[in-house]
Amino acid sequence: MTTAIYSHPDCKRHEMGHWHPESPARLQAIEDQLIASRIDSLLEYREAPEVDVAAIRRVHTQTAVERIRNNVQSLLIAGGDYYPLDADTMVNKHSWNAALRAAGAAVAATDAVIDGEVENAFCAVRPPGHHARPSEAMGFCLFGNVAIAAKHALEVRGLQRVAIVDFDVHHGNGTEEAFLDDPRVLMVSFFQHPFYPYSAVLEDVPNMLNLPVPAYTRGNEIRQLVEEKWVPALNAHRPEMVFISAGFDAHREDDLGQMGLVEADYAWMTQRIMDVANEHAQGRIVSCLEGGYNLSALGRSVVAHVKALAAID
Repeated sequence: MTTAIYSHPDCKRHEMGHWHPESPARLQAIEDQLIASRIDSLLEYREAPEVDVAAIRRVHTQTAVERIRNNVQSLLIAGGDYYPLDADTMVNKHSWNAALRAAGAAVAATDAVIDGEVENAFCAVRPPGHHARPSEAMGFCLFGNVAIAAKHALEVRGLQRVAIVDFDVHHGNGTEEAFLDDPRVLMVSFFQHPFYPYSAVLEDVPNMLNLPVPAYTRGNEIRQLVEEKWVPALNAHRPEMVFISAGFDAHREDDLGQMGLVEADYAWMTQRIMDVANEHAQGRIVSCLEGGYNLSALGRSVVAHVKALAAID
């Protein structure tokens, strides 16, 4: 089984201040842990290209795109370190290029998996994406990388049905908004609730199975939800490709959430997602980094996730 890792140095150049938890050190921690685990030589490393803006526009409004591009351009021309898009989301002079690379990784990985070049892929990129609403950046996220890739699979590559699995501790409100009532896309997730982004919990929306759980929920409870809720819904949808919003901030060591998952839980969830993909989607999976802010826990959890994707014992 060939698993590709997509990344690019531009993704480390985007930063929002030394105090900000969504930092370039997150990607370095992942790289270091992949090397320390001695699995890096078993993976295929690919450089993330810049995405075509037309691909972003399948998800985001022109106004949302221009606000990011224009404010980065203003920093380049007039100087300054950062421009705030909201209370906790900023751009610097490198953010536009980083955002193009992050979405570009997801789209390129989608093409590579569909074309059979690799069996699955993990995109070690930032900025993350699942909070980015079609109309605005939000919650550390500039563009919805997974949503952009899913739209590409449907509208460019001609797939009929895809699934998005989100196991970040925060609700992927931007992804949900992008695909609300689109029967081609099933989104399943769990998220700590009540918690940021404090979005409403939708009920009776056929293509959304986003499950709120209380703080301090542990891995055994999540595994039960996956078996009893996610897996039947995913099997009923019969996706032709599965996308993962891979946030690792539900780890018990992560201070930005209050949940109790460990590395073994991420490996187990990945395997259950792979079982669905093997049954319905020829094994096709593209996973993209979302949250995860304790650097040690993040690196270890990504290794567990990637080892499962690559079937490495």
